[in-house]
Amino acid sequence: MKFGPIPLDQAEGKILGHNVAGRDGRRALRKGSAITADDIKLLRELGRAVVYVADLEVGDIGEDEAADRISRIAAGQGLRRSKARTGRVNFLAGAQGVLRVDRPALDRLNSYEGITLATRRSNFPVEAGKITATLKIIPYALPEFTVAEIERTAPKPPLMRIEPLRARKVGLIFSSSPEAQDRVRNTFEGPLRGRIKDLGSQVEVVACVALEDEAGEAALADLLAGMVSDRIEMIILAGETAIMDRNDIAPRAVDRAGGRVECVGVPVDPGNLLMIAYLGQVPILGAPGCARSRKVNVIDWVLPRLLVGEALSKEHLIEMGDGGLLEDTLLRPNPRTPSDG
Repeated sequence: MKFGPIPLDQAEGKILGHNVAGRDGRRALRKGSAITADDIKLLRELGRAVVYVADLEVGDIGEDEAADRISRIAAGQGLRRSKARTGRVNFLAGAQGVLRVDRPALDRLNSYEGITLATRRSNFPVEAGKITATLKIIPYALPEFTVAEIERTAPKPPLMRIEPLRARKVGLIFSSSPEAQDRVRNTFEGPLRGRIKDLGSQVEVVACVALEDEAGEAALADLLAGMVSDRIEMIILAGETAIMDRNDIAPRAVDRAGGRVECVGVPVDPGNLLMIAYLGQVPILGAPGCARSRKVNVIDWVLPRLLVGEALSKEHLIEMGDGGLLEDTLLRPNPRTPSDG
């Protein structure tokens, strides 16, 4: 495709490169449209001698056709495509779920001249019907061989997909001294239930345990094993004090129940004091104190991924450090302040 200024007497049939304003300052001609004889007459009346145009060459395809073809091979499970218009196709979530993006494949696509695909953040939840990604062809046309090459080398499965969230049975366990039991449950339960409900799952059982000694450790181990036996599919622990060490009471209870602790502590703040563990295939999430807040924190980063069935490893959690400094919450014992430097 050629793009540049040409005399008006050569412009008919070419694509108008820029919007043209009339004498009143309002748009008189819209960019991207084929220039007609009447358009040329108007341009002359406006004092124009030349006009910037796009001139498709043999082997070029228009922006809408290019966008449509590329969008077809980019959209995977759970995504709907809008009709191509002005070189743009929007991708909408067909259902609530977690967006998965093949980052290397996305980078390769965006490395082509004139092609841009922007997505929402991978591994985060998306709502049904919401725009999840947008493809925009920058010029008015692309070489057909470029589009054909993208089609030929497209990854399988496609570079974007949505893993649907399904209803799962969740158990909540609150730990504290007996005197603080009501306060701990009251501060944690509402925000946790709300998050779980928003993601399409439900709390099936709630229990409280005193974690003050080995008896509490044994009681927690029994609770964990019992919930798994009752087909609870995820367990969330929240306590008066967050888990402070790999050998703290909650991780020891997971070990005692026959589970494995994947990680204690993650590079996300608020939410550093998170534990991820597993008892069989059932994830156990040890919530930090910031889980009492509805402001975005580490719980919002890991809960959707666990609810779609992803087995989060320590390596997955380490990767969260890039971008892991989130907006602070004043509910923490020692929140950041602007004077922290």
